[in-house]
Amino acid sequence: MNTETLQQWNAELRERHPRDIVRWAISQAGGRAVVSTNFRPYEAVLLHLCVQEQPDIPVLWVDHGYNRPATYRHAEQLRQQLGLNLKIYHPRMSVAHYEAVHGPPPRPDDEEGLRRFSAIMKLEPFQRGMRELAPKVWLTALRKVQNPHRATLDVVLWDENFQVLKVSPVFHWTDADMEAYLQQHNLPNEWDYFDPAKADEKRECGLHARWVTQVLRP
Repeated sequence: MNTETLQQWNAELRERHPRDIVRWAISQAGGRAVVSTNFRPYEAVLLHLCVQEQPDIPVLWVDHGYNRPATYRHAEQLRQQLGLNLKIYHPRMSVAHYEAVHGPPPRPDDEEGLRRFSAIMKLEPFQRGMRELAPKVWLTALRKVQNPHRATLDVVLWDENFQVLKVSPVFHWTDADMEAYLQQHNLPNEWDYFDPAKADEKRECGLHARWVTQVLRP
């Protein structure tokens, strides 16, 4: 994928409504689009947008086993409400196995531990899911307001890690925009979300960071 084409697409899509961006992305996929989710706050927005355009779109969710009860209940509520074609991938290690070998989830200041946790509990199952679903287009809920790294990205990217076109329809939306959409469409939200692979909201777990190439293997 050349830089010129990406720049042109981003220029054309930057001011478009996320609904139009989802429609464009799915049209590029030739029937092979996937949307990923972790059921964190505001994820219902992207999921709703996607199923309005393609009701059976595969929804890739890596359940690392450390989600809180509220997140599991939220996931089930959205699965039923939106009729999600949910594709759940689990790590090859159970939580009990991981903790017996490596101990509890790493502290926020343990960079090596965080990357190890990400590699085993999130990146490997995500890579497996992407390999099995084999999408041409990967729809994500990335937004520029989420952290400094994401602020440097754009709506359409070529993802070298997974060799796929990555599209983030709500990239330019604020929290207020997301909240308004939830209310307009009577969608639930969930605030008791925790990701032990990130430790804090400013850190990337690896799926959207360059260091992922150091741990992913074919």
